[in-house]
Amino acid sequence: MKFCQLPFRQLERHLKPHSKPFSPQLARRLSTTPSSPRFLSQSLTYIGSRRSPRSARTYSTTVHASDLLFGQPVHETHPHLLLPGELTPGITAQEYHDRRAALCQSLPPDSAVLLPSATLKYRSGAVFYPFRQESNFLYLTGFSESDSLAVLRRTGDEFGDYTFHLYCRPKDPKAEQWNGPWSGIDAARDVWNADEAGDIGRVEGLLADALKGVQKIFTDADLTKYGVSTKFGNLMRSAAPKATTAPLKPHVNVLRAVKSHAEIANMRRAGRASGRAITEAMRRPWAYEKDLAAFLEYQYQMTGLDGQAYIPVVAGGPKALLIHYVLNNGTLNESEFVLVDAGGEYGTYITDITRTWPVSGKFTQPQKDLYNAVLRAQRSSVSLCRASANVTLDKLHHITENALRDQLQQLGFDMGSDAMGILFPHHVGHYVGLDVHDVPGYPRNVVLKEGHCVTIEPGIYVPDDERWPEAFRGLGIRIEDSVCVGDDSPLILTTEAVKEVDDIEALRD
Repeated sequence: MKFCQLPFRQLERHLKPHSKPFSPQLARRLSTTPSSPRFLSQSLTYIGSRRSPRSARTYSTTVHASDLLFGQPVHETHPHLLLPGELTPGITAQEYHDRRAALCQSLPPDSAVLLPSATLKYRSGAVFYPFRQESNFLYLTGFSESDSLAVLRRTGDEFGDYTFHLYCRPKDPKAEQWNGPWSGIDAARDVWNADEAGDIGRVEGLLADALKGVQKIFTDADLTKYGVSTKFGNLMRSAAPKATTAPLKPHVNVLRAVKSHAEIANMRRAGRASGRAITEAMRRPWAYEKDLAAFLEYQYQMTGLDGQAYIPVVAGGPKALLIHYVLNNGTLNESEFVLVDAGGEYGTYITDITRTWPVSGKFTQPQKDLYNAVLRAQRSSVSLCRASANVTLDKLHHITENALRDQLQQLGFDMGSDAMGILFPHHVGHYVGLDVHDVPGYPRNVVLKEGHCVTIEPGIYVPDDERWPEAFRGLGIRIEDSVCVGDDSPLILTTEAVKEVDDIEALRD
């Protein structure tokens, strides 16, 4: 698939005879094979198939896309969520194409990529969880439906030399009446820009043609389980019996780790709204962890986010020493801290924030002293999130550890032996993006460069033990921001969540 690198051309409201059809954003060839009616965007106008290149008339009723139902929002049905040209919030069809092109160009000749979609997960019996697409599948296609398979086939050496196959469920009005709409095969072609689209129920026959001549297949799908070939493993080996396989993740991670301007904008939007929600929560007195958690989730939805990015930590008092305490069912005592690790997402891009504040709104002196010790270390490490600093996440962890050690010694802590391993037991940061812990397997010893997005989250968790100064026993403090690495300065994505002692206390004045 090769596209001219030109600005997007938007479709006219109605296609004229002989006009060249378009997907929502990208020019496509007109099929001359009789088929079922197809819709095109923008405005996804229904037209009949044409029996020859010279056929000049359409022969089905025009239907506007706003009158149709798809398995996910498109601009024509959800203009309040998507701008013209976007397949998912903030991300255009051109960007999805560029991602596929960059991936295929990085792979060897005669190779292909196999990406099965996520499956619907069930909570209990017939009760299911909200569907969440597999992250690499979403990153490369923008298609957010289950029961799908994407295939990318490298076809040449130039950027854009690839073929995109997308196999999904065909439209089925009876099934959709019970289960809600899905997009169908024609939409896979005309909206999501697949060169070839087909029925996932017939994939056994279609995949062999797609993989003909392929020597190496990159996939992260489970091909065996407990030493036995899986259904997908059998499908792949039947379609390409001579092809070797290799993990896909390392190749996609290199692309996903460095965020585009559009991705950063999505994360900034999530960070801004989430930060404001947390600051608003600090203004109010809370008696129960669950009430605070519910308030944050409500604020995310009401400010235009998709919802919460992960199950939050709302830990009152000594429960803050439990790094991933998520029961959130306890009471909050005015003499104690509450630690909140929470964030929303926008366009499936997440933000990750932690703030710790006194339930009463006012710090005691020991609380203030320990809090400021963590804050000084956090501010220092955030300032190094720039390409010019030439640091890695591992290096930042070492710097943060040293800063915390110095601060704690000044407060009277005995920092000998294994003290730091007890008081600061986790890494200072991780990558963020489509996933909370983004690009799993991407190493922390990579020098940070412009576009990397990370968290900086030092914490101190003081056990109720005679080894530690009495005034600080049982205190758990973590301060976390999501940060985008710039060339010579960091972009703090979550700056609206206040963290200075004076600012926190002023919220209750």
